[in-house]
Amino acid sequence: MDGTRNRRCIVTGDVLPEARLVRFVAAPDGRIVPDVEAKLPGRGTWVRAERKAIEQAVAKQLFARAAQQAVSADVKLAALTETRLVERILAHLGLARRAGELILGFDQVERALRGVHPPPVVVEAVEAAEDGRRKLQAAARAQGIFPFVLGSLTSPELGLALARANVVHAALKSGRIAERLVFEAGRLEGFRPSRSWVWAGFSLGGESKAG
Repeated sequence: MDGTRNRRCIVTGDVLPEARLVRFVAAPDGRIVPDVEAKLPGRGTWVRAERKAIEQAVAKQLFARAAQQAVSADVKLAALTETRLVERILAHLGLARRAGELILGFDQVERALRGVHPPPVVVEAVEAAEDGRRKLQAAARAQGIFPFVLGSLTSPELGLALARANVVHAALKSGRIAERLVFEAGRLEGFRPSRSWVWAGFSLGGESKAG
C-alpha cells in the first residue's frame, strides 16, 4: 500500500491519504471484509481508520451504497478490522526479529537509545511500568531524539509474535520495516489509543514522532 495516495472516505466524504484509511472489499459470499494490505481483488471502498467511522458505515449501510450491490457488513466489522491491523503489526515485528532489526529487552533498548545510531521506533507493552518508560524517555531526551512510540500492544501479543515470553520493551532499527510499522501503528491509533511519551514543549502534550 502506498500511504501517500488519496482516497475518499465513504462515511465522511473526506479525501485522505491511504495512511489514514482502511480498504474494504466484498468477499465472494457478499460479506464485507477489511483489506488492510489493500491487495484483495474487487472494487474497494475506503473508510477512515477509526472504530466509530466503521461502525457508522455498518449502521447506515454505506458499504452497499458504495458497492451499488447487495452486500452484508457485520456489526463486529470494526473489531475484525482492529484484529487485522494488530496481526499486520505483529507480522512486521516478527519480520524485524528475523531480519536482525529488532532490539529486545529494557537494557538493550536503553543502551541503543544512548548509542550512535538510536532506533527511530520504540515498542512498549501496555503493561510497561511508568518507571521504565520514564527511564527510556530520559535516554532519548539525553540524545535529543524523539522516537515514535508504539504503546498499544499487550505483552502476550508481543510475546506471541516474537516467540518470547514477557516482552515489554523493544525497538526497531532504521529501515523499511520500521517505516511500515509506523504506518500501521498510525491506523491502529483509531482503535487503540497508544501510550505515547509526553514531550515538554509539544502543544498536544505528547505526540511522538519518528526521529
